[in-house]
Amino acid sequence: MRNICRTAVAVLGLLVLGFSAVAQAPDWYEHRQERWRGQEWRARMFTEVKEDLDHIQSKTFPIGRDEYRIVRTKQELDELQSDLSAHRYSEAKLDQVIGTLQHVVADNRMSARDRDVLNEDLQHLRDYRAHHENWGR
Repeated sequence: MRNICRTAVAVLGLLVLGFSAVAQAPDWYEHRQERWRGQEWRARMFTEVKEDLDHIQSKTFPIGRDEYRIVRTKQELDELQSDLSAHRYSEAKLDQVIGTLQHVVADNRMSARDRDVLNEDLQHLRDYRAHHENWGR
């Protein structure tokens, strides 16, 4: 009887510890909100958009059109970021990134929450397009 009680207490203790660890684990969406808080994100906006795409890609079936659209958007984002690092702004390339990201939002299977994340990213990219000359100031 004592062994059963000790086992039950041990199991209960492990369950409580396990649930508290899960409750304390930061939610990806909360962490994302922290990353986008304030104005510091402006300096790393493209990296933040790419991290959002990585998160959504991790929940996407690895073979198919959904995956292809995300990979293509990330490649175009890398090219744009490379050009911007070399001080070459191309509104056409930015529009291309916005267009491919719009296709991901419109056509990919994802949760409404993930779609909202990418819609926010689209708005940030559009804001950058409208105000890129003063973005870093």
